Amino acid sequence: MADRREDEAIQTNRPVLEPADDGLPTVREILTIPAVAQGIPEVLSGGDALDAHVRWAHVSDSAGVARLLNGGELLLTTGSGWPTEPAELTAFIGGLVDVGIAGLVLELGVHYRYVPAVVESAAREHGLALVALHREVKFVALTEAVHSRIISVQTAALRARDEVRERFTALALRGSPPDFIVQQLAQTLGAAVVLENLAHEVVAAEVPLAAETELFTRWETRSRAAHRRHDEQRRLGSGAGADEWLIVPVEARGIRWGHLIALPGPAHPAGRTSVLEQGAIALALGRLADGAVDEWVRIGRQRLVDGLLDGRFAGLPAASARIEAAGLPLEGARLFGIVVTGGAVAAAADAAARELGGRALAGAAPESAAAPSATIVVLSLPATRTLDDASVRTFAAALAAGDSAVLDRLVLSIGSEASDLDALLGSVQEAIDLARGPARRSGRGPVLRRSDDRPLMRLVTALRDDHRLLEHGERMLEPLIDYDLARKGDLLDVLGAVLAHPGNRTAAASASHLSRSVFYQRLALIGDLLGVDLDDGETLTALHLALLVRRSVVR
Repeated sequence: MADRREDEAIQTNRPVLEPADDGLPTVREILTIPAVAQGIPEVLSGGDALDAHVRWAHVSDSAGVARLLNGGELLLTTGSGWPTEPAELTAFIGGLVDVGIAGLVLELGVHYRYVPAVVESAAREHGLALVALHREVKFVALTEAVHSRIISVQTAALRARDEVRERFTALALRGSPPDFIVQQLAQTLGAAVVLENLAHEVVAAEVPLAAETELFTRWETRSRAAHRRHDEQRRLGSGAGADEWLIVPVEARGIRWGHLIALPGPAHPAGRTSVLEQGAIALALGRLADGAVDEWVRIGRQRLVDGLLDGRFAGLPAASARIEAAGLPLEGARLFGIVVTGGAVAAAADAAARELGGRALAGAAPESAAAPSATIVVLSLPATRTLDDASVRTFAAALAAGDSAVLDRLVLSIGSEASDLDALLGSVQEAIDLARGPARRSGRGPVLRRSDDRPLMRLVTALRDDHRLLEHGERMLEPLIDYDLARKGDLLDVLGAVLAHPGNRTAAASASHLSRSVFYQRLALIGDLLGVDLDDGETLTALHLALLVRRSVVR
């Protein structure tokens, strides 16, 4: 759900830039410039201070230079105008630190033969980069080189920002889905990127498979802690460190929908924050275009369901962590795979699950996996809640949103209960196999079908990849498969109707939508092609098993 904030006008909060995002070279980088290296620089106070970014180079020997500086300058001096008393020298260095200079470069030989001890100790105490030049250099050449470096870096940064802005503006104008924008952000930054909603549930993510388990385990807790650190850094006016998560809000017109999070990665010429901001703008424009429709949730959950069905995960622990990060509890929950046919209900699945005190992920099933327009629902219920028929009808009513006409069309195929992701995948497959069969409707209301009531189908689902089972199905049905493929026939459908209505040929003919005479002709042809007696119980059982195998493996 979006978070509307009427205060602070309707401005997008821009996060504090990372140090690497200002496009300026560091003191450490400046020391590698040939014009500086000719002076044989010696670092007397360094460490993290050398990572300070240099905005400009300024030359002055004046003791009152501090009042002329704005901060971020690299001060070049011979020290000829400095105070001579130790206390005054210490205060002088403190004044330079107070205005925020990036570093101090003192040329030795003209006025000082060595750096005064009080200057060195004060610089170390304040964390100020202090460099001594042991050879005389032309300050004009040095400043020219520094300024050229700064301007070239800034120019490259501006060019890179233009390219990034054009790229993500094009994505926004094309209406690219959020998961694709996140993928493009990850490729641009060379780092993992996560899009989360305001409840700290993962909507989309582009993360290396090997890192999924560690990253998504207890995601909500880790995310909230990262946000607290980020807010504290904003309050103090500092940026995220190199090993910190970079967080940018996705918001527009005073409405915030979530956050983009970039994990630590290499520097980018445009600035990592700038890149992430452009992605946030593209996402925000997409949300404005969607209106009240929550495309984030629909697309994110569809991708998760697709990934589960297609096996696109490194391992069960990684997949479990990713699913729980999306808001679906797995540990200690009752889990069910459900296929809903008869209506488009994916958008209402999670709200319907909440009616039962649970959560759900839903996505459209591939047409080859179940009936057309089928929805696959992965349902998680608390351990204290059972999914009895009354609960399923409550769930179905919530899916139909009170529309009795939709409710009467719904068919819910429910897989067996599971307690972990591995068993849940089996439950989903059971539901898919169950949904392939015909539904027997009696009266008003939704049709409920459970795999627990179909033990043979559950056996086939559990052994679906066993080569002996596959061989049995192929051997039994091969003549009918070849006949139907060659002539676009319906013999497999007729056989399915016979097996669904054993002992009732009239009902089987009706289910096949054939006249009785044509139906019996088909039966005779099936018997001749297979060379079996269709009134023999063992034969019917073997054919039923073979047909279930066929329906289970066909995609």
